[in-house]
Amino acid sequence: MKTLFKVTVLSALTLAVFVGCDEKKEEETPEGVTKIQGNVFRPALVPATEENVSQLRVPAGFKVSKFAEGLVNPRMMAVSEAGDVYVTNRAAGTVTLLRDADGDGKSDESQVVASKEQMHGITIHNNTVYLVTVKEVFAADIQTDGSLGALQLLIGDLPDGGQHPNRTIAFGPDDRMYLTVGSTCNACKESSQESATILRVNAESSARTVFAEGLRNTIGFGWHPQTGELWGMDHGIDWLGDEEQPEELNQLVEGKNYGWPYIHGEGKFYTPIELPKDSTFERFRQRSANPTLVYQAHSAPLGMVFYTGSQFPVEYQNHAFITMRGSWNRREPSGYKVVRLHFENGKPTRFEDFLTGFLVKNNQEQFARLAGIALHRDGSLLVADDTNGVIYRVFYQP
Repeated sequence: MKTLFKVTVLSALTLAVFVGCDEKKEEETPEGVTKIQGNVFRPALVPATEENVSQLRVPAGFKVSKFAEGLVNPRMMAVSEAGDVYVTNRAAGTVTLLRDADGDGKSDESQVVASKEQMHGITIHNNTVYLVTVKEVFAADIQTDGSLGALQLLIGDLPDGGQHPNRTIAFGPDDRMYLTVGSTCNACKESSQESATILRVNAESSARTVFAEGLRNTIGFGWHPQTGELWGMDHGIDWLGDEEQPEELNQLVEGKNYGWPYIHGEGKFYTPIELPKDSTFERFRQRSANPTLVYQAHSAPLGMVFYTGSQFPVEYQNHAFITMRGSWNRREPSGYKVVRLHFENGKPTRFEDFLTGFLVKNNQEQFARLAGIALHRDGSLLVADDTNGVIYRVFYQP
């Protein structure tokens, strides 16, 4: 059943109605009141049955199987040089080690190797696992059996999470740690200068600086293997309509501002937020970096990985794969898929569907909202669904 109703939202208010199947919010706005509009629709969750999985679509020569199932809330993943897969569980705050001991493409060993409340982001650097919660960063040595040593606290005072508490972490070509810190809100003035940013951290001293700002919620990011340039997918502002704000692909450059919350999309003004006294919307737009590419609004990009394996055809080398978790603030759902981001001569050119079919029953139901993505040692891709507790394996077998 689809329910329609109207609402007027003053610029000083925060909209927090997230119920129902399909709800429409729209209102003619008097002078001085900002128009907030949009639909709420969440496809119903159904099981990841063999029938559902069998109709997943990938390019010719590729296949999809379940690498692991029966997990709880698998979110972000990292793969060690030994081929061990470490996956975080945000709800339980755990890290689970998954191992394919017999090499058949399916995990046959599972062990919880770390626990810390609200654990989310994970990366491996120099045989050390780095983990990030809402406010903390930890490091743990990988033992010879794949288990982790004691967690060592490196940082304990990251900003509050608010609406976007899911931090992610990676090491760049400069051997520095990079942390994503999402905004605490949909669109507002932040109290912390580190909110809505990417931070760069010296892993030895834990000293940190703001690398890039004006990023509402950049979770998936990575460095192009050839150019070393940093790219990330930023989430657009909600409640601007079904087609606004598109998700942004940004080249992330030190010292740049990417507009949020004052500028959205390709230079559009977000008027409910009062600008700093020394600025105007036009001045802010001039010093804000526009996205390199945009993607369908509300698709919710989460994981991102560049392909450097040897299993896929050569034309996939150095292209990026991105999980699109899926919309809730849109009448017709967007996302619920994995897309391939094409690069030519080191520059992104277009998005293309790669793994689709998680929406079923005429888009009224779904059996996966995708989160993390990782490159396995054998060259396959691992894709985590934190709703049905499945990690999918995409491999090439013509």
